[in-house]
Amino acid sequence: MPFEPEAARLATLALRDLFDPTPLQRNDHLSTRFGAEIWLKREDLSPVRSYKIRGAVNAMRKVRATTPAQDRFVCASAGNHAQGVAYACRHFGVQGTIFMPVTTPQQKIDKTRIFGNGAVEIVLVGDYFDQTLAAAKAFCAEKGAHFLSPFDDADVIEGQASVAVELLEQLGRAPDLVVLPVGGGGLASGVTAYLRHEAPETEFRFVEPQGGASLTAALAAGEPVTLPRVNSFVDGAAVARIGTQTFAMLNHIAPNQVLLAPEDRICGTMLEMLNVEGIVLEPAGALSVDVLPDLAGQIRGKTVVCVTSGGNFDFERLPEVKERAQRHAGLKKYFILRMPQRPGALREFLMMLGPDDDIARFEYLKKSARNFGSVLIGIETKDAGNFARIFSSMDEAGFVWRDITADETLAEFLI
Repeated sequence: MPFEPEAARLATLALRDLFDPTPLQRNDHLSTRFGAEIWLKREDLSPVRSYKIRGAVNAMRKVRATTPAQDRFVCASAGNHAQGVAYACRHFGVQGTIFMPVTTPQQKIDKTRIFGNGAVEIVLVGDYFDQTLAAAKAFCAEKGAHFLSPFDDADVIEGQASVAVELLEQLGRAPDLVVLPVGGGGLASGVTAYLRHEAPETEFRFVEPQGGASLTAALAAGEPVTLPRVNSFVDGAAVARIGTQTFAMLNHIAPNQVLLAPEDRICGTMLEMLNVEGIVLEPAGALSVDVLPDLAGQIRGKTVVCVTSGGNFDFERLPEVKERAQRHAGLKKYFILRMPQRPGALREFLMMLGPDDDIARFEYLKKSARNFGSVLIGIETKDAGNFARIFSSMDEAGFVWRDITADETLAEFLI
């Protein structure tokens, strides 16, 4: 079905019954840093702290308009889509059944229930999302309910396009560049479709998490493909397969328009936005800001809009975010040291550390020999260059050691 800009404007107008346009804010910190006009489209400030409410409300609105008797809706989600659907069910006074994996954090379950305010039932089923999705679709077939896709649906895409409608009205002119996060592709396809009609001079860059680059894989193959493995850290955008309809609307883009954001680097961006700007972003919400350094040579003097797609961040994850950010910046490393079992060996090692070096982890592992013991050591420092000095000192002293900071297998079990 061809995209109609007027339909996107009508969808935007319908949203005004629920909430005002999300802010479009010029960010002085980023603008100064990159010598550009950097604007943030703050989807993290929607009623459910993500843009997902837009597609859910629009899809439900259109189903209700054509099939008024349809009063039961179903979705499968452990995050923002679930909350958007719950809010929409409450607004339209219909019954929603939301399927979530058994492993979904209680905080997300509670928030979804609150947004639904009695209009939704939450069903926990499956250890993995594929199992949850299968259960949701089976329920739809049995009950005659309407399944609301998180992204691969024309009405959902049309609803997400309302982001573009608002930003053009708020900015008052076409931006030079819009930076969009990509998961299943609903937001990216909706925004690009609208702006290609209304602001054809605007360019785009798309950002995927490095461990979930489904758009990159689809562009290489010429069709959607399923990734064999997905890093789930950027849970709002870690999608194994981009949507069929969304890819049909994005297959014109050039591969060099898609950038990949390493998960650990995203953590540093999240901390920067929190500490410097007081803006709470979830990993997927930070994607568009995270790649600005990669675009620095291309955006100087230009007007750039970054869509911060969500702010549903569980602060219990903050220690993990800090840890990953430090490791990416080279300020924290873990290594296994074969420590001689003799008096003074530990003191000898400690003397190699400088005033800016702190031991964050020290744990004896299984003894490998009578005269030696393996030790897991984590060190934080204020300057990444300090590690060259530490490792050189260990080599000169004859210590046997191994840096395991980037070893995913060992890190999973030991750190």
